[in-house]
Amino acid sequence: MKTTSFLANIPCKMVLLVMLISTNFYSCNSFKKLNNAQRGAIIGVGTGAAMGAAIGRKSKNPAIYAIVGSAVGGIAGTFVGKYMDKQAEKLKKDLDVLADVERVGEGIKITMKSGVLFDFNSSKINPTVNENLIKFSETLKQYPDTEILVAGHTDNVGTEAYNMKLSQQRADAVAAVLKANNVSRSRLTVLGYGEKDAVADNTLESGREQNRRVEFAIVANDKLKKEATKATGETSLK
Repeated sequence: MKTTSFLANIPCKMVLLVMLISTNFYSCNSFKKLNNAQRGAIIGVGTGAAMGAAIGRKSKNPAIYAIVGSAVGGIAGTFVGKYMDKQAEKLKKDLDVLADVERVGEGIKITMKSGVLFDFNSSKINPTVNENLIKFSETLKQYPDTEILVAGHTDNVGTEAYNMKLSQQRADAVAAVLKANNVSRSRLTVLGYGEKDAVADNTLESGREQNRRVEFAIVANDKLKKEATKATGETSLK
């Protein structure tokens, strides 16, 4: 993603908003201090939070939103990106056909198909994928300087309230496997988004299948960001 092309599309008022908001977010972790209302507005730290908000509203994808919103940028961002490159390659092997693993900006976006993880209308994880999830957990432990958003999504079949509950239960179920395999609870933020963040057309079965998913956003924690800024000689986060 080229920052210059994105900034060219931001109105002057948004740039001013970025400057105003940035001073209030330097001390926040990427996800931990957000309540339910805020999670749909800004996820991230510093100036990246406001940029993440703008992109997130356009993309309607919480994982992308989280990754862009927690970006450091500059040379330090390249340092973080190299850390993520190695992790992403390992995760692709761990998850195999279970998920799509993408490097996005300074983070990693993972999309797991609910049809592989769960039976229809169920939040119980299929035993056949346990081995992949255990490998997934082991790799996450090898790269401890990250925070992880686990986001559950559904199609629009059924009531909105039911879909919200099911999406949360599915996200919780996946997170439970990670925690059972000693991925620190403090690294995880687990949220259900129900049917509201569709990535495909819900009027088609193929689209509904894509919308039934669990997504992950893996981003640098404050420790890694500070190490990156120190290593590259840029101004450290405070």
